[in-house]
Amino acid sequence: MQKKISIIAKDILSLQKVWQAKNVIKGLINKTPLVYSPILSSITGKNIYLKYEHMHESGAFKMRGAANALLQLSPKEKTIGVTTFSTGNHGLAVAHIAKKLGIRAVICVSTRVPYSKLDRIKELGAELEIYGEGQDDAELRCYQLEQEQGLKVIPPFDHLDVIAGQGTIALELLEDLPSIDCVIGGLSGGGLLSGIGLVMKTTNPNIAVLGLSMEKGAVMHASLKAGNPVVLNEYNTLADSLLGGLGMNNSYTFPLIKEYIDQSALVSEETIAKGMALLYKHHHIIVEGAAAIGVGAIADRIINIPGQTIAIIISGCNVDLDSHYQAILPYISDKNNLIF
Repeated sequence: MQKKISIIAKDILSLQKVWQAKNVIKGLINKTPLVYSPILSSITGKNIYLKYEHMHESGAFKMRGAANALLQLSPKEKTIGVTTFSTGNHGLAVAHIAKKLGIRAVICVSTRVPYSKLDRIKELGAELEIYGEGQDDAELRCYQLEQEQGLKVIPPFDHLDVIAGQGTIALELLEDLPSIDCVIGGLSGGGLLSGIGLVMKTTNPNIAVLGLSMEKGAVMHASLKAGNPVVLNEYNTLADSLLGGLGMNNSYTFPLIKEYIDQSALVSEETIAKGMALLYKHHHIIVEGAAAIGVGAIADRIINIPGQTIAIIISGCNVDLDSHYQAILPYISDKNNLIF
């Protein structure tokens, strides 16, 4: 399992930068709980823990990266304001942090972003621009605003301060679970697992990092297979937070993910829904599909998990309640289902 850490990857991002991020964001970001899962441990015969990243104020792990990036802005950049593009959670995070810091924020999203997330972004006082049918379209509008108004772009993943902020999750995992063998999380643009992967592999190259995506529109998964960033169409999915492109000029997350991820796998909509149902029934939490993807994959036994002590990142809870109910209903109402 041991992987050699390349000089190139170390040049892109260092463990020191993640520790610096931890110090920078500590006034705005609280440490999240690590919860043992009896049901998943029983299913696997391993020790399974859940990292409750949905408990941030914005409802997702994205608060970490957004806080680190916005706190690094110059006084002039803070005066002018920021803009970003998002499938929802990063936009919410930027809106939250910008409000706390008194910074203007313009959030660009596509028509695929759920209304539940859009309403919350507007409630936070951020300006909202809905543009195009996918994140690539929203990204285009974001950079137009940079040219037109001088707003500073805070990308959702391909940004060193954002990646370092997300990497602080791994520092907390190592503190609370020093025997950790494997981390499992959703894989989209790579901001989450590139930061986590760097910390884990630098600490111990034998710690495995597994990335999971939905079956259709999994851009990072397809890019890893191709050996370079590719463009895919977006499709409706329970894991809408995992939609979006990498950017053909991706500078950071693609090489970091390529270096640090041990396994990338695709997960069906049915399996994602099972993960949402299991977390609702056994852990009494309501989470979005992207947050439940690792739980579903374990419950359906579709991935091989190395080691004995495993942490799953429960990434966010920003889900429309009607959609959540419809997704989990077949599983929580089936009294013959031995798993649930």
